[in-house]
Amino acid sequence: MTTDTLCGLALDRPRIMGILNVTPDSFSDGGRFDKIEAALEHAREMKAAGADIIDVGGESTRPGSDEVPADKELDRVIPVIERLVAEGLGPVSVDTRKAATMREAAMAGAALINDVSALTYDTDALDAVATSGLPVVLMHAQGDPKTMQDDPHYDDVVAEVRSYLAQRISACEAAGISRDKIVVDPGIGFGKALEHNLTLLANLGAFTDLGPVLLGASRKSFIGEIDAGADAYMRIGGSLATVAHALHQGVKLFRVHDVQETAQFLKVFREIMRN
Repeated sequence: MTTDTLCGLALDRPRIMGILNVTPDSFSDGGRFDKIEAALEHAREMKAAGADIIDVGGESTRPGSDEVPADKELDRVIPVIERLVAEGLGPVSVDTRKAATMREAAMAGAALINDVSALTYDTDALDAVATSGLPVVLMHAQGDPKTMQDDPHYDDVVAEVRSYLAQRISACEAAGISRDKIVVDPGIGFGKALEHNLTLLANLGAFTDLGPVLLGASRKSFIGEIDAGADAYMRIGGSLATVAHALHQGVKLFRVHDVQETAQFLKVFREIMRN
């Protein structure tokens, strides 16, 4: 199964989802864009640099993070989404686990829902997405953000993640969400040890028959585990390495912090592949 477009964007080439965390505590850029004008300026910069989608999140889901109440999440993301849409900086995605935020974001003009819990955290999430008519990203995570990195375990990480995502696709279809509106994300760093992340990255092609694959490996801690001492701002090279490998396996969407560097990489990569 393939989807040829997403949010009106043709998937005939790789697409970049720029990360806009309007949070005080995200692992890489927490507190930098939690004021609306700073968030809007960063979104403008990402669009100018080549972002195809702006992904707005109001709740950190980094390892060890605490849940954010729905009203606080709404206060953080809805004004930003409204302004982004009004300025023509879309398509805009909302990164949320909560049905109320999904519904409000859709009304504010969001074009995509991105849920790290694959619509399992909130019992109303399936209905919220189905009612909205928007496409959705289903991500795999083992456990919740607070404890997911305590002791992740798999017998066969690729098979188990793939089975979970296939089950979530079936649940979506049963709820009235069309298969051609579903994107899958193997959830790098979400309840995975280093060896699990590397095995998934080496086998991303195992997921492409489920639908378009989104990869979110940008600046994640496994890069720092490989390159000891590299903090989040020193992981661009490792992030681009994951993009390079994923391209060869058919991944279409990349959720990244470093839009300019990723866009340049993709331009050069495509030109080389044409020759």
